[in-house]
Amino acid sequence: MKISGLQKVSLVDYDGQIATTIFTSGCNFACPFCHNSGLVKGTEPEIPTSEILEYLNKRKNVLTAVCISGGEPTLHRDLPDFIAKIKELGYLVKLDTNGTNLDMLKFLVENKLIDYVAMDIKNSLDNYSKTIGIDNKTNIKDTIDYLMNCGIDYEFRTTIIKNYHTENDIQKIAQTISGANRYFLQKFVDNDNCLMQGLEEIDHSTANEFLSICLKQIPNTKLRGY
Repeated sequence: MKISGLQKVSLVDYDGQIATTIFTSGCNFACPFCHNSGLVKGTEPEIPTSEILEYLNKRKNVLTAVCISGGEPTLHRDLPDFIAKIKELGYLVKLDTNGTNLDMLKFLVENKLIDYVAMDIKNSLDNYSKTIGIDNKTNIKDTIDYLMNCGIDYEFRTTIIKNYHTENDIQKIAQTISGANRYFLQKFVDNDNCLMQGLEEIDHSTANEFLSICLKQIPNTKLRGY
């Protein structure tokens, strides 16, 4: 495991839990709007896993959960072993993923190593490649279908950006994940840590229009960050 970020206490990364959020280094996407550019490029210094496990052991009477984000955590082959050590300490575990490693996700679910999954839906399937910064070689739809039927608690989420998302895209996303447990349309905020600067956020009025579109297919759709 290469871990390059640690938020020791978070009340927002795992709903209803007091969590620590761990950020793994490296990603197989290059989304221009990603605000963790150092993690994507692998330029951030590494934090030893032993140091993180020591912290979690000391705080296990205060914290209740661990959120593993990135980068893309499922790129790391030793992820299951690392999570197993976290579970031994009694924590709930949430995984943030782009959904490209279905085999790893299945292993984690079937071995009861994770309790909640948040999967990013970057765009409509037709426009995935332009949104993730590379040619899309993965079948995102298979991962969506698996999450919606495997029994684990989950959410889908899309960070909406004026440069990349239209009403038509949102309509197609809603059709793809129709009937999902929950879906979040997340506000984009430009900052110096993004892979590309100068992208435009979706205004509140347009976000509400997108919300109305999604509610027809996913009743539990909410705006996040607005």
